[in-house]
Amino acid sequence: MDMLTRARNSLFGATQPRNLHSLDNLKYLYGVLQRNTTVSDANRDLLTETLRSISEILIWGDQHDSSVFDYFLERGMLIYFLDYMRQKNGRFICVQILQTLNILFENIRNETSLYYLLSNNHVNRIILHKFDFSDEEITAYYISFLKTLSLKLNKHSINFFYNERNNDFPLYVEAIKFFNHPETMVRIAVRTLTLNVYKVSDPGMHRFILDCTATEYFSNFVWFIRNHVLDFDSLIRNNRDVNHRGQLTSSLEEYLDHIHYLQDIFLLNVDNLNNVLKDQLMNRLLIPVYIFSLIKRDKFSRVKDPRIMLDQLSTLFLLAEVFLVIHYRPVVEELADIILSADVETVEAI
Repeated sequence: MDMLTRARNSLFGATQPRNLHSLDNLKYLYGVLQRNTTVSDANRDLLTETLRSISEILIWGDQHDSSVFDYFLERGMLIYFLDYMRQKNGRFICVQILQTLNILFENIRNETSLYYLLSNNHVNRIILHKFDFSDEEITAYYISFLKTLSLKLNKHSINFFYNERNNDFPLYVEAIKFFNHPETMVRIAVRTLTLNVYKVSDPGMHRFILDCTATEYFSNFVWFIRNHVLDFDSLIRNNRDVNHRGQLTSSLEEYLDHIHYLQDIFLLNVDNLNNVLKDQLMNRLLIPVYIFSLIKRDKFSRVKDPRIMLDQLSTLFLLAEVFLVIHYRPVVEELADIILSADVETVEAI
């Protein structure tokens, strides 16, 4: 046996079965993991390929052979994923681990298989792992993984993610930290995840969101819209030539995405959450920015007011889009009442 063959066998072990989609091949790959518990420059490519192959076998087993999942769970193979991530050199295969998990959870169709995967809390530990989010690829796969998990939420599976006894919900809490990420696709994934969470009918989970995150998240999101509106207004004021119309169009499309997201939340009819969102929207954007910008200055008792004022034409346009998109009656009726009654006192009080 030559030196290369001996080196290869020390990493791989026995000969790989010909049938790659089989329980025997999963056993072979498990042996690879057992012989390579520490990530190094020498084995990181091998481990990357092994993890990818494991996900393929599990997806096949989900449809054709339940013993594949039984073996995966009996051997605690997800623990290897966690152990690799926690190692100093684990960063070299973190992308593949996240990609493998994403593919796995995206393709699992059998509910029993899904619940087995979630039952030991390893997934929540992976969610809470301190990844290097300065790496854009890791961030993208991490958020995609969280979004994929959110697509599996229902009144039964929610219990694997929201722990009422410990009062924690890593899937949701970690995701909303990325609500204002510079990458559009990351922000879209976070919004999709939040909607998937809100629509699950679980009073305990809704109470957790209401008590621990709703005010802060909705407040931050409305401020995010507010800052975007200020940038849009600046473009209108300073860049009226044709060369900047593409930038204006892009900014407007993003604004509409924000408003549609708010409407999507309202449409879920979770009353307590809607009340919080409505208050934040009215008191941080619609009244103090839009309505304030439309009222004539001579109606105010103060000579100078330090608050933000938008261009009135911009304000009318942005406000019109709110009425066109948002159909939540408490918002529409209160906003219309303030406008039609020219309620200056309400505006001044905020």
